Amino acid sequence: MALTRLATRVEIALLAIWIALAGAVWSFLAIGSEMREGELTAYDRRILEALRLPGQAHQAIGPHWLMECMRDVTALGGMTVLSLVTVLSVIVLAGHGRRLQALVVAVCIPAAQLSSGLFKVFYERPRPSFAIYGDLPASMSFPSGHSTVATATYLVLAVIVSSIETGRAMKVLGFAVAAFLALLIGCSRVYLGVHWPSDVLAGWCLGAAWALVAAVGLRHIGRSPPL
Repeated sequence: MALTRLATRVEIALLAIWIALAGAVWSFLAIGSEMREGELTAYDRRILEALRLPGQAHQAIGPHWLMECMRDVTALGGMTVLSLVTVLSVIVLAGHGRRLQALVVAVCIPAAQLSSGLFKVFYERPRPSFAIYGDLPASMSFPSGHSTVATATYLVLAVIVSSIETGRAMKVLGFAVAAFLALLIGCSRVYLGVHWPSDVLAGWCLGAAWALVAAVGLRHIGRSPPL
């Protein structure tokens, strides 16, 4: 009877993950479709203008220290930091015999980076003209690479923590920290003017989709306890 109840809980949880995955993918595609049709342009521009001094597109509101903080925060979603986090996570997990978890990290996070780059080429959305001088990257804008890969990285690690930890408090803490970092990094991209808000929304959806793929992979392949 206990095994039956456990199997039912696992099946329900897995179904919920699949539904969330479908929702994340659908949301990403819906945002992309609305963006291409120009439905989000006014919304995006209104938010970026609200974050700039009147008549000064390259001057963000707020004190100088806030801008420096946003630059520090956005670095947490940069390629260098996330690559180090990914490599070190794989090494630590493999060293502790968690080969399946290490494989999930090694596959899902680079896949998130690759998908972000491919979608940038597909959508070909130009960057906004609100960037603080010296901050505008050369790549296309949609989706936000920082938001995509940071969300995928930190949520995948939260999924890994949840698959290992038995205490509910640690599971919740892992996801809360991951969500907070993803939210903060995405907001920093908009504040710095290097992305439209809809780029960040799409990045969050795409990154979350890869984290859900990681959760599905762990549940299908491994014998980890339910989230």
